[in-house]
Amino acid sequence: MQSRIKVTSPESLGASLRALRKDKGLNQTEAGKPAGVNQVTVSSIERGIPTRVDTLFRLLAALDLELVIQPREKPDEDAW
Repeated sequence: MQSRIKVTSPESLGASLRALRKDKGLNQTEAGKPAGVNQVTVSSIERGIPTRVDTLFRLLAALDLELVIQPREKPDEDAW
């Protein structure tokens, strides 16, 4: 598993969470249960569909992940 993943959009965040979930050997239902969210919500987040911030943080905690904010090294072309 990578120690750092660059996230530049909801879609890249979702793809990263999907990969990290799979690295842990969890299906969407198993990942969502400790976060208090259902499989449909996990699927939506993994597809980059907008969600509530608190839901995202619960899922991050359930996957034993954290969100780190840091200055950009350089501006991205795909930044939104």
